[in-house]
Amino acid sequence: MTWLITGGAGYIGAHVVRALREAGEQAVVYDDLSTGIAERVPSDVATVVGSTLDGELLARTLAEHSVTGVVHLAAKKQVGESVELPLHYYRENVEGLRVLLEAVTAASVSAFVFSSSAAVYGMPDVELVTEETPCVPMSPYGETKLAGEWLVRATGRATGLSTASLRYFNVAGAATPELADVGIFNLVPMVFEKLTENAPPRIFGDDYPTPDGTCVRDYIHVVDLAEAHVAAARALQSSPGTDLTLNIGRGEGVSVREMIDRINALTGYDRPPVTTPRRPGDPARVVASAERICVELGWKARYDVEDMITSAWSGWLRHHPGASRT
Repeated sequence: MTWLITGGAGYIGAHVVRALREAGEQAVVYDDLSTGIAERVPSDVATVVGSTLDGELLARTLAEHSVTGVVHLAAKKQVGESVELPLHYYRENVEGLRVLLEAVTAASVSAFVFSSSAAVYGMPDVELVTEETPCVPMSPYGETKLAGEWLVRATGRATGLSTASLRYFNVAGAATPELADVGIFNLVPMVFEKLTENAPPRIFGDDYPTPDGTCVRDYIHVVDLAEAHVAAARALQSSPGTDLTLNIGRGEGVSVREMIDRINALTGYDRPPVTTPRRPGDPARVVASAERICVELGWKARYDVEDMITSAWSGWLRHHPGASRT
């Protein structure tokens, strides 16, 4: 099959392109390059620069490249920004998806993998979050991802499009230094930034009902995440009419304090964190049950937290060559 990867020049998207190609699939990248980096895309992979709001360009791209499946990762994804700019997030994430699905169904594309998020769950009061855990998103970003799932599922039921919604937990690591996350939005690069600025990492609240008082999260290596997309894509190929909703996580919780301690140790720093006030909307614990994806797709995460940190650190040093311990 030929897969169109929207957002394929992004951090996660570039890893999905790499995994699909290693699995023998054809890939075409569609990205507006607002946050994506063109150099992440292999030179022999076609790249179309455009917005998912541009239905005409999408239709031409699907036709010209004989696309038979889509992996949709293009989206705005910053929780805090979504609170400030809800209309922008709904336009990009929901309307952009609607326009894309319209083009997809008109072109008789057979399979659609949707990038969703654990943000759809909100603040679940459970030890492990299953796919049946009620979805009560706490931000416009989370709302757009849940609305996206509804839209994808409804389109599949109406048209026969095979669909999968993959709910990502906390993504970290890199396959190669060149593909590392260069944004300062997630915990690991945020800690790297503070350490290499000779500043203490920050903990947002240490009075949560967790063993050490800091938030507990489930971290997944981006290579494992990309391989989960391949597994989902192949399941949709082999079973027309499929409708999947799956968590992508490891099922193991790591607290923010534990993560910072591990980063200090693995990077050679010894800089204790400082505690600042809680951020609004941060749940105490969000850890995935990864049982369903193991049963449905035979997929299981292979990499641990140490792999995530060390590979991400190699990427950080490549993109920040002046970083060093002092």
